[in-house]
Amino acid sequence: MGKLFGTDGIRGRANIELDPALAYRAGQAAAHVLSSQNGHKTKILIGKDTRISSDMLEAALTAGICSMGADVELLGVITTPAVAYLTVKHKADAGIVISASHNPYEHNGIKMFGAKGYKLNDDLEESIEALILNPEKMQLKTHHEIGRVWKNEGAAIDEYISFLAGTVDGDLSGLKIAVDCANGASFKTAGLLFEKLGADVRIGFDAPDGTNINAGCGSTHLDSLRQRVLNGGFDVGVAFDGDADRCLMVCENGEILDGDRIMAACALQMKREGRLRKNTIVATVMSNLGLHAFAKENGIRVLCADVGDRFVLEEMLNGGYVLGGEQSGHVIFLDYITTGDGQLTALQFLSMLKKSGKKASEFYDIIEQYPQVLVNVKVPNDLKTTIAGEEPVAALIRKEAEGFGENGRILVRPSGTEALVRVMVEGKEKEEVSRAAGRIANKITEYLSTLNK
Repeated sequence: MGKLFGTDGIRGRANIELDPALAYRAGQAAAHVLSSQNGHKTKILIGKDTRISSDMLEAALTAGICSMGADVELLGVITTPAVAYLTVKHKADAGIVISASHNPYEHNGIKMFGAKGYKLNDDLEESIEALILNPEKMQLKTHHEIGRVWKNEGAAIDEYISFLAGTVDGDLSGLKIAVDCANGASFKTAGLLFEKLGADVRIGFDAPDGTNINAGCGSTHLDSLRQRVLNGGFDVGVAFDGDADRCLMVCENGEILDGDRIMAACALQMKREGRLRKNTIVATVMSNLGLHAFAKENGIRVLCADVGDRFVLEEMLNGGYVLGGEQSGHVIFLDYITTGDGQLTALQFLSMLKKSGKKASEFYDIIEQYPQVLVNVKVPNDLKTTIAGEEPVAALIRKEAEGFGENGRILVRPSGTEALVRVMVEGKEKEEVSRAAGRIANKITEYLSTLNK
């Protein structure tokens, strides 16, 4: 068995790569490692999204944790950032989320937060993984040492909504908002949150059935929300993904506000208010060149981390910065919470929108976006981290990059969660960008075919 932890925990298709046996061992290993560091009885919070497999994996995780003598507090269906927040508030030793974020329902995942609300560091993940792969080193607890389980579902949601509402001044009255919950975890909280703040809100895709999470909806499928906004006369549309750690928006005229534009708008407001520490935002190598041009014009510095929220957060913590995120809508407001939070992001933007008196589309125009094309190429997991360095592929990447000069860039990187390589090409001319991306993607596929002969 290969490495279990990727950039966002343990991921896989339910009952294929990720089954109850693996979840049980993961619960055991996490409880064992954490208990060995504590001088008290370990407590772990568990939240989940709406996938059909989440109940099954929750039961297995809970059994594994309790078998090692740790207690479990079940939060039920709740967003990923809510678990991070509640882990700190409830003084738990860890929080676990059962979710595969924006991926289809047949996938699921196990991601873990430490006592301070941050994702586990590499050393802890390696210790847990070693025990998952060699469970004989763990001794089961018996008698009175077996762990207990408590349910805390409704109260946990109330706590989280109150926290979110407290991050903005005033309310959202006067704004007509369409929301897409992706048939995911935010269906429990989004309506209550926006109504609490006085918005005229219409919630959609809030009827999960276990198999419809992210299905033609949410932050990865914006067409439906876009039509709702245009046809319904909304001021703005808000879309979350399955576990609501990311958020994208639709302007009143149908234009899309991605993570770059949301960060840019919020950074400008925070700078004016003296809240943008060191006048710096942390983006990723995938962020559009237009964000860099915007930042330069407004006296803001952009630092680029590797793709993945954990790398953005690491750069933020190292430099003492408070705003960072990804083009995909995963934005971190470190003054409030330790991880990306789609609903928090929405509130920060919407509060700023109301105060400004502007239309959402006016914030679309603050960035002159360079055409950017992203092509996903299926590549086996054991090759995806090295394929870009193979000489036939690397030679073409160099040639295409030389053709763009300073007016574009090429990035070929492995997916952190899927058997894919992502080819991103950016430049001033869209047709040129598309052709270059296609040539590189075809070269990767062609090279893989020679390996199979």
